[in-house]
This record gives sequence, C-alpha cells and structure tokens, in this order.
Amino acid sequence: MRGKSINLFLMDGDANGRIKCTLANWTGIAYKIPRTELDKCKERDDLKQSGVYFLFGASDQTGKLVVYIGQAGARKNGEGILNRLQEHKRNPEKDYWTEAVVFTTSNNSFGPTEISYLVWPHGDQLS
Repeated sequence: MRGKSINLFLMDGDANGRIKCTLANWTGIAYKIPRTELDKCKERDDLKQSGVYFLFGASDQTGKLVVYIGQAGARKNGEGILNRLQEHKRNPEKDYWTEAVVFTTSNNSFGPTEISYLVWPHGDQLS
C-alpha cells in the first residue's frame, strides 16, 4: 500500500476555526465548521451541493456527547449542505450542536444513492 497525503487548510488561520480537508487524487472534500463560524461559509460553492454531515455537541437533557447524522441534497434554489446547516442552527430543537463535519465532493458527484448509502442505517438521528 502506498502512502497518501492529506491537506488540511486552516481557513481562518486557526486550528479551532474552519478547516478544509482534501486528499490527492480524490474528489471528496471534508470540512470542520464551528457553529459560530457557519455564516463565514456563504462563499463556498461546494457547500451548496449535496453531501453528508454530522452535528456534534452535548445533549441539553443528559449532558452526554451526541452526534446527529444528516444528509442534504442540492436543491433547485442552488442551496444544499450549507442551507441545511443554517436550518439546523435556527431550529431550537437542535441547539446542542457546536460543530459540524461535512463531506461533499469537488464536482458535485454525490447522488441520492451515494448519500443514502453513507448515512444508512443512522441517518437523520441522534446517536
């Protein structure tokens, strides 16, 4: 097996801020986005595509760490993952999350089948 190089780009120049992750010869892109920095992502066209995301935080009821696994398809209005994360940010029932991890592609190649496969069997739920 040959080694691979992962590129982590600190978008805000800070490891606690937004991070973009790419891998050579792979169309996938991963982002780590703090909830407080979500509005800074409006210029990212790749976040307007389809993808899978994880919302990390602590439960208000139990204080235990939780993760919500979700999916977003590119919508007719050109909004995909970013719009879905903004909906979660406005939703009082999803107040617990402090950070999102997002997976999409550089060429918008995630279709409904690929996304469903990636989130199955835990999609759209807390774990």
